Amino acid sequence: MLKRKPNKINVMRNILFLVCLLISQVFYSQTENLSVLSLQEFLGYVKAYHPIVRQANLVIDESEAYLMKARGGFDPKIEVDFAKKEFKSTDYYEKLNAAFKIPTWYGIELKASYEENQGVYLNPENVTPEEGLYNLGISVALAQNLFINPRMATLKQAKLYESQAKEDRQLLVNNILFEASLVYFDWLKTYHEKLVYESFLENATMRFKGVKRSFETGESPAIDTLEAGITLKDRKLNLEQARINFVKKTYELSNYLWLNDDTPVELREGIFPDILTIETVDLAFNVSAFATATFELEEHPKMRSLDFKYRGLEVEKRLMANKLLPVIDFEYNFLSETPREFDSYDTYNYKSGLFVAIPLFLRKERGDLKLAKLKLQNTQFEIDNTRVSIQNKIKVIEQEIASYEVQDNLTQDIVKDYASMLDAEERKFTLGESSLFLVNSRESKLIDAKLKGIDLQNKYFTAKAKLFNALGLVI
Repeated sequence: MLKRKPNKINVMRNILFLVCLLISQVFYSQTENLSVLSLQEFLGYVKAYHPIVRQANLVIDESEAYLMKARGGFDPKIEVDFAKKEFKSTDYYEKLNAAFKIPTWYGIELKASYEENQGVYLNPENVTPEEGLYNLGISVALAQNLFINPRMATLKQAKLYESQAKEDRQLLVNNILFEASLVYFDWLKTYHEKLVYESFLENATMRFKGVKRSFETGESPAIDTLEAGITLKDRKLNLEQARINFVKKTYELSNYLWLNDDTPVELREGIFPDILTIETVDLAFNVSAFATATFELEEHPKMRSLDFKYRGLEVEKRLMANKLLPVIDFEYNFLSETPREFDSYDTYNYKSGLFVAIPLFLRKERGDLKLAKLKLQNTQFEIDNTRVSIQNKIKVIEQEIASYEVQDNLTQDIVKDYASMLDAEERKFTLGESSLFLVNSRESKLIDAKLKGIDLQNKYFTAKAKLFNALGLVI
């Protein structure tokens, strides 16, 4: 067979066509990149502006408010007690007692006070010198409330609650990022499906036109035109369904996009997901360096949160155990008329007191202690269960990811094989050795294989998101 010499004009046309095609592809890729919303960018917007994430920050603010409140138990305070009685022109009494108190960490309180009392019917024990009487003293809890007391316990628990709140905030942010990523993957899945149906609609359109021309020239029967038309309409129907699914997922994605002024954002047309997410998903979730052997389970935010909770309950148990002790409060005050003279305070001028209280049965105190121990036991059970649950969850997800990688390789091979079979069937159909029915059948198999591959990729992405969620990470 003789070879036909290529026409120079046709060669130049082909070269020009390839150059134009290359330029258009470069331009398209550049404009496409400007319209791509990657997973990492999307999660960055969610973390920065989503109301649920900002609401999670309130947990920190709340814990700081509790800490401030607890520290208020150690604030110095000034007390003024003034009382006067006058009846029928008789000054019964006039009493003034001003005090400055400083609570300390342990059950000790420092006190400085001033008394000035006068009156006809004043109780003799309240009589003071004409210039008043100054007191400088200390109050000490000798048994109950010495080494731990309610204000000390409240402050310790508030500090632990603040640390726990930081871990809880990380879990809240992690959960919202996990939910947002699942919506993004669904958005990406519907976009891939839309692209598949668009490409096969183009094939069906070209095939319908070719069959129609063959029918008009008498080379193909009318039944082929009818079958090609049915296939074309079916592809249009599939594309429309894929398009509306993509639109729905786009609006669902918009639920997670906000501006910093609490304004929701709606994605404009022309914004598409990153079709190369498979290459960046590990980086977006920060799980690329994850290894089970080096994973510190005790550093998991859920475990740390439970640990802070347990330590807070231990403080409560110590406080309840402390209440089993008797109340023995001792107070001693130096008295002086001349407070500026330090040597005026001596052991001959003083006021002291001792208060003792001992409950006989301690039923209330023993009940409170038992409840505190039960809370500790319950939290320990929760810690043990959470530890095992997280470990097993991570192992299962790792197995899922490994399995999806194997399935993905097999699916890609199947897609290639179906594509080769479709190409061969189309060549045979062009040579008149096959039928349109077989071509459509091969194409349907290829479409199903591509859709299965897209669904499998979505499951793979979901497994990566589950690993991110199980590790309690925050990007």
